[in-house]
Amino acid sequence: MLELAAARKSYHFSEEQEKREIIRQYRALLRALKPKLKKGDKEQVRRAFEIAAEAHKDMRRKSGEPYILHPLAVALISVEEIGLGVTSAVCALLHDTVEDTEVTPEEIEKEFGPLVAKIIDGLTKISNVIDSGTSTQQAENFKKILLTLADDPRVILIKLADRLHNMRTLDSMSREKQLKISSETVFIYAPLSHRLGLYNIRSEMEDLAMKYTEPDRYFEIAQKLKETKRERTRYINEFIRPIREELQHQHFDFEIFGRPKSIHSIWNKMKKKGVDFEEVYDLFAIRIIVKSSGEREKADCWKIYSVITDFYMPSTERLRDWLSNPKSNGYEALHTTVMGPGGKWVEVQIRSGRMNEIAEKGLAAHWKYKEGTTQDSKFDEWFQQIRDLLNHPDTNTLDFLQDFKLNLFAEEIYVYTPKGDLKILPSGSTALDFAFSIHTDIGCKCIGAKVNYKLVPLSHKLRTGDQVEVITSGKQKPSEDWLTFVVTAKAKSRIKDSLKDEKRQVAADGKAALERKLEHLGVSANHHNIAELLQFYKQPSPLDLYYQIAQRNIDMGELKEFTIQGDRLEAPRGTKPSELRQIGELQKQVPKKEAELLIFGERSDKIAYRLANCCKPIPGDDVFGFITATEGLKIHRTNCPNAAQLLAHYGHRVVKTKWLKNREISFLTGLRIIGMDDVGVINKITNVISGELRINISGLSIDSKEGLFEGIIKVFVHDRDELNLLVERLKKLDGIQSVSRLED
Repeated sequence: MLELAAARKSYHFSEEQEKREIIRQYRALLRALKPKLKKGDKEQVRRAFEIAAEAHKDMRRKSGEPYILHPLAVALISVEEIGLGVTSAVCALLHDTVEDTEVTPEEIEKEFGPLVAKIIDGLTKISNVIDSGTSTQQAENFKKILLTLADDPRVILIKLADRLHNMRTLDSMSREKQLKISSETVFIYAPLSHRLGLYNIRSEMEDLAMKYTEPDRYFEIAQKLKETKRERTRYINEFIRPIREELQHQHFDFEIFGRPKSIHSIWNKMKKKGVDFEEVYDLFAIRIIVKSSGEREKADCWKIYSVITDFYMPSTERLRDWLSNPKSNGYEALHTTVMGPGGKWVEVQIRSGRMNEIAEKGLAAHWKYKEGTTQDSKFDEWFQQIRDLLNHPDTNTLDFLQDFKLNLFAEEIYVYTPKGDLKILPSGSTALDFAFSIHTDIGCKCIGAKVNYKLVPLSHKLRTGDQVEVITSGKQKPSEDWLTFVVTAKAKSRIKDSLKDEKRQVAADGKAALERKLEHLGVSANHHNIAELLQFYKQPSPLDLYYQIAQRNIDMGELKEFTIQGDRLEAPRGTKPSELRQIGELQKQVPKKEAELLIFGERSDKIAYRLANCCKPIPGDDVFGFITATEGLKIHRTNCPNAAQLLAHYGHRVVKTKWLKNREISFLTGLRIIGMDDVGVINKITNVISGELRINISGLSIDSKEGLFEGIIKVFVHDRDELNLLVERLKKLDGIQSVSRLED
């Protein structure tokens, strides 16, 4: 309540101003829809707006503004930025009514028909994913979302618009909500946007998430982009000038401009290459959009490529031809990287107007251009893959979600069957992934492959352009080690299914033995009793329980210690305390939501906690506490490699945490240093650390190669300020190329 009051305090609109703002937003929506309105559409939109306005009339957002502004904004994003039409605008206006107000699905169907009701039902189900109690339940719900996506993609597109607006208005939320929503966005919604071809939305989501999960880095890069804008604009103009003149001379109808890369992608590049902001060469990309008719657009793109390479030398390794083979999300373009003035590499993207609309609006634009053609959409193939994956009831939901997420973001390779048919697979796919992409039976019986007529093993990684022939044997069966090298969700799912079939045959004996034992005790193998046994024996599923019994890895003699109440088994509470109970006990000890756990403060003295090894937090880092099942409370950095998954899936186990200044305790952390391998350089480094700053060194390892060295130094520091000072001092030494904190 205090949060809401504070937000209201900073909100200054009068009732009259609010009404004017609502009408202004509604008119903006009608203007955006104008080219798409048919007879009766305007009335439908107005009716949806009136129902939403009435249903939400007493509701306000955390910022203090009227709630109706949110559905209006979601509708506008759906139409303007995603390219959806009237039906989607109506659904966006009504998307929160069934969940948050008295409006019923039956009323929606009666007023707007079954299609709108079905989409809103899908949107309501998606909303329930966020607050479900367990990660398994979230993953189950996410599978439902994907089924809905395969059925009517508008559901997920409107949900992406909803999430984007929530991210844009996250400032008024509490810190823990900001972290949770940002992590979910990076974990699920940004990859989905990428897969659906909505690159602008994906970039904005990632940038906004970074603003809350890594605020220092975000604002540092944003400031540097601002400071270098004038210099960048001057360079872009110099680069563009000769190309523009030549394209005008050749009578092309085109646009050419420079676009800055997103803050998130710049930060990723800095981390990946271990360089500072000043050393990232591709802070921007040049984009050329040519207006061409359908049959001429590819030829025109290649002609423009030829003009560019007449002026600037291209890097042959950096040519990306997505004209001949569009990405599976429909993206078409020609990308090249050329050496520009002053010895700088510059990325150039060449597209037609149609290709640009698909790049900006993704799936929605793809539908528009598909109308009237018989060509199958690559989206259709992808949706079919989702249906195939989800139609396996035994698929482990958490594994599925992780595999699916990895495949969303993976770059693609293009390989061919012996007959020349094209197959698109994620980068890193093996010969076995290829076999499963053709058919499950072929994958299960695969013993090897011929790649470009040469015999290769199952684990051989494929590259774009490879021609692959699968070799099978009727005696082959999938084995556990196959899971270590396949990357596609389909291959993993099918291998696990096959292994489970074998496991089931063994487990059947275990199940029969357990049922006999339970019958002897006078109880049945009902849902409650099996759940109690799973918890007691710490098994993930009934199948694993039966399998372990059959393998004699579980002692059923321990069942004597169980209490029997009617037809219910109760596990002995003292012998094997439930992990859930441990979590519950810890949750009672930690401060309530509005308070913070002060690390190294009075309140933390009563609560045992550990600093996570995966990210080694030190005072000054942005952190959160996480209640684990077996290791108590762990403190993680908000930019920890595992943070997104923990915050997205287990939000209810996150504890608001803050450092208390304590100069008496030192923390182990690490630095990676890259520089010129010169005489005395190690002496200079150790002199700065131990001599000048009096920081203790825990470990030092140096690897030198071809005139360069890379060193890993582990040091004990009191807080992040001391670490930052050390980094700055080391960077100033002659011959040091980069100094960065070890991320794991």
